[in-house]
Amino acid sequence: MFQLGKTIVSEDIIEKDFVCNLSACKGACCIDGDAGAPLDKEEVKILNTIYPKVKPFLRKEGIEAIEAQGTSITTAFGDFETPLINGADCAYVIFDEKKTALCGIEEAYNQGEIDWKKPVSCHLYPIRVKDYSEFSAVNYDKWEICDDACTFGKELQVPIYKFVKEALIRKFGEDWYAELEKVAAEKFGK
Repeated sequence: MFQLGKTIVSEDIIEKDFVCNLSACKGACCIDGDAGAPLDKEEVKILNTIYPKVKPFLRKEGIEAIEAQGTSITTAFGDFETPLINGADCAYVIFDEKKTALCGIEEAYNQGEIDWKKPVSCHLYPIRVKDYSEFSAVNYDKWEICDDACTFGKELQVPIYKFVKEALIRKFGEDWYAELEKVAAEKFGK
């Protein structure tokens, strides 16, 4: 671990390789697990605002889940997440013709209907950020469903922090990312 400003960063995000391989995993991170995507307070407001423009891109089951639970939910711990369909798929998941899970929010963004790509936690994956009162922990979330992404990243020699560059800049800013690159070069030769 090392510190960058008000973040404590796991060395894994520099040392480990990762590139999503949707043809292999079919977007399993959006349909497996027992929780929705983590959201911050601002994202809860954004989802409420953009939902009418995202709704046409969603599946019937997703719309039903959102209309029953809301555009976001609050967990027993007071955290915010995207709602799930029957405790499984994220309510915002759609599928392409190859049955690969995609994000309905991102599809609305790609079609120019909204100017917000998707929750930053999704954009950052496989990095997870946990905010504490004095700092944020930036960690690699290793999940076996992403083994193909690790193999693909190793083949292409793309470290996690480079794979999620756009999302890290979105979350922490250009200056933070430039400092991360310096640490990667100086400490890890990457």
